Amino acid sequence: MSEVDSAETEAIEWDLEPGAVIERKQLHVKYGGRTQGGIGPSAKTPNVMIFTDPIAGEKHGYYDGWMPDGFFHYSGEGQYGDQRMLSGNASIRNHEAEGRALRVFEGARGKVRYVGQFAFEDWYEADAPETGDGPLRKVIVFKLRPLDTPAKHPGTKLGRLLADQRETVTEIDIERLETEKTFVDPNREPYEAERRESKLVLDFSAYLRTKGYRVNRQRILPEGETRPLLTDLYVPDLDLLIEAKGSVTRENMRMALGQLIDYNRFVRAKYRAVLVPSKPRPDLIELADSAGQAIIWPQGNGYKCSDADLLPHA
Repeated sequence: MSEVDSAETEAIEWDLEPGAVIERKQLHVKYGGRTQGGIGPSAKTPNVMIFTDPIAGEKHGYYDGWMPDGFFHYSGEGQYGDQRMLSGNASIRNHEAEGRALRVFEGARGKVRYVGQFAFEDWYEADAPETGDGPLRKVIVFKLRPLDTPAKHPGTKLGRLLADQRETVTEIDIERLETEKTFVDPNREPYEAERRESKLVLDFSAYLRTKGYRVNRQRILPEGETRPLLTDLYVPDLDLLIEAKGSVTRENMRMALGQLIDYNRFVRAKYRAVLVPSKPRPDLIELADSAGQAIIWPQGNGYKCSDADLLPHA
């Protein structure tokens, strides 16, 4: 039994029931394991103890908790760079092979609540920021199967969204200001460029409505993904999908064109366009045209499009 003294473990039986509350220090005195951190394999007893703080985690894009699939999803350890299946992460995946029970606790310090015993079922990858609101990186998310406690309804914002998302593509109101970062990096304040993008979308939407066009957005959940994609604007009457950018730079144009290609795998719009705050230089218009996409920008009291036939009444 790896790192565990089997003679000693026979004398220390697990006596906590799901829902029990205990001081974390007392827990480790009795059962061993790390006194800090989220994942604590014990050298004293055959247990791997993992700790989660859903409220604090959700602010940083970690949605630990019950999901609609009936499993408890738990984000792995590793604060910087892509997470790897090493150390504590490996101890979760390998807990059965090593003869250890997997114990989940809610809370990270002080008093913690025992959720119950679980078994590793599977794992997948998601995006989340580094500690300290750093750049996005790959994180490991474990799917844990409950053994002695019933599955519960999702409690996190993401869990509730996934429970309500019945189709791959769902239409949502244009006024819902959710973005992909709402679910991937929710703690970060929007950049000025993002605020400009939001204003661009709302202004153009209001303009289209005065011309009699309907407008909406789509929330997309690709198969196997757990973070939604959100389009900026869709005009059903024109079958036109739009991505907005707050400034007219080559980097932004490249990003917008790629995003439209990604979204349109699911939306299947006939036309696609990038909405920007001013007329782009000729080479960027040619770039969009080469990708089969158009560019729209404000001009006077209306809007101009690089494809003159795309907005017939604008």
